[in-house]
Amino acid sequence: MEAKLNLFSVLKTIFKMHTEPQQVIQILLNCEEENGYPSRRRSLVDDARFETIVVKQTKQTVLDEARVKANDSDSLEVQQVPDQHPQAVDDLPYDPEEIVSNGAQDDETDAGLTEEEVVLQNAASESPEAEKEVVRAAVVVHLRDGMGSLGRILKAVETFHGTVVHLESRQSRSDGVMFDVLIKVDMARANLLQLIRSLRQTASFGSVAVLAENNTVNVKAPWFPKHASELDNCNHLMTKYEPDLDMNHPGFADQVYRARRKEIAEIAFSYKYGDPIPHINYTETENKTWSAVFARVKDLMQKHACSEYVAVFHKLEEEKIFVNGRIPQLQEMSDFLRKNTGFTLRPAAGLLTARDFLASLAFRIFQSTQYVRHINSPYHTPEPDCIHELLGHMPLLADPSFAQFSQEIGLASLGASDEEIEKLSTVYWFTVEFGLCKENNEVKAYGAGLLSAYGELLHAISDKPEHRAFEPASTAVQPYQDQEYQPIYYVAESFEDAKEKFRRWVSTMSRPFEVRFNPHTERVEVLDSVDKLDTLVSQLNTEILHLTNAIAKLRQPFC
Repeated sequence: MEAKLNLFSVLKTIFKMHTEPQQVIQILLNCEEENGYPSRRRSLVDDARFETIVVKQTKQTVLDEARVKANDSDSLEVQQVPDQHPQAVDDLPYDPEEIVSNGAQDDETDAGLTEEEVVLQNAASESPEAEKEVVRAAVVVHLRDGMGSLGRILKAVETFHGTVVHLESRQSRSDGVMFDVLIKVDMARANLLQLIRSLRQTASFGSVAVLAENNTVNVKAPWFPKHASELDNCNHLMTKYEPDLDMNHPGFADQVYRARRKEIAEIAFSYKYGDPIPHINYTETENKTWSAVFARVKDLMQKHACSEYVAVFHKLEEEKIFVNGRIPQLQEMSDFLRKNTGFTLRPAAGLLTARDFLASLAFRIFQSTQYVRHINSPYHTPEPDCIHELLGHMPLLADPSFAQFSQEIGLASLGASDEEIEKLSTVYWFTVEFGLCKENNEVKAYGAGLLSAYGELLHAISDKPEHRAFEPASTAVQPYQDQEYQPIYYVAESFEDAKEKFRRWVSTMSRPFEVRFNPHTERVEVLDSVDKLDTLVSQLNTEILHLTNAIAKLRQPFC
């Protein structure tokens, strides 16, 4: 009920159209905080759960508020549409009912349809039942006139008998567009086509695109990146705890810091696959912040970090990548990782959506921020920064066993449902971010969130929290704590044991196909044909032959 009231108030403020864009985003951020997603710590789980829990609770309130606004405003006059015969918005230059009923007009009207809309239209034309079948789709709308246009979208969804299941917005980077809005709807195929046509006729929208999901495309193999170059299209940021938007951010009142963050973010936004990672000339203040955290981590790691982390940390020091007083560049760290495990880095402007971040891991690519936390809060950051990435994540990404585990999480995410993405994100939270493991009868830390935050590290290895054995099935549904220290941590017997349990759990997921990463082509392959399976078996036979020969030679007595 609290979530519903908060979003109700948010939309009421937005629809009054007297709110500046920055204030609108601030309101939305505050709403997230009040609904159990506070800005103290941001994670992949926040993004996944925001979609599957909070938004589903508020979807009816969204429609109710849109109805009230639409009835009180002359900006969008709509005829009420009977369930069997949906009609058009009054101000449209054509009658959508006539388009649906008269197939002869489709060719001309739909000349500019996208590939996904063509697939949607073809599916709808198969039978009357297919036309009326309710499917889920994500519609992206670019708002020229600001958030005041949001009510028009929601009213149009209601007019065509759709249900909103997710809505998010962010400031647009396109010229002449103020905001980009992603709205996921459940709607009959025919009505969905009409909705897209209707929205495209509205002058206040820059462009409209549909990203079809369930039942509108081949669910056997939904789209996901097959090559690392396609990650250029998977770089969607979540609107989170930003210094420009939230008064609680340590850098909110620091104009110099805010300008610096914007400068580094723009560098990441411009990055494309194959580019060298841009060099950042870190300031004296930024290097001072790094030094403070670096010294604290180095002091604690020998006693509390797992041996794999300690070994790579020392190697990074030997190669002069980890030094006190200088923040490592992502390119030199990426080169180090490539030599050790094949992982590379890609600059990110901020916190990515869970699906996009996990997809990157499938290609052994870790998306890393380059900005630095504020000097006033050196030992804690409410969002991922390069100190967290470098000190927390990088050492273990250079460990072969841990790198393999990270990639397997990424591969499992490709083509997974939203609910499964949430579970994978939760497993990631309790392992890669806050995981513990046994070592010589002692509990050691391997999670990046622990190794870059000394307060929670000391809490995690103490007797205050509960330690449970790592079992993916139960870990994946365990509620997590994002305001205080974790009350529960999961302890793995070893990385190898964690990987084996994870593989068994992934095999129970509902994804109706299997994927593998081909290191020779650097592509993800869907194993959905006999030819592909034959090729894989041939490659495996070659590897087994090499393994057998190596064992035989090792067993031969030395001359």
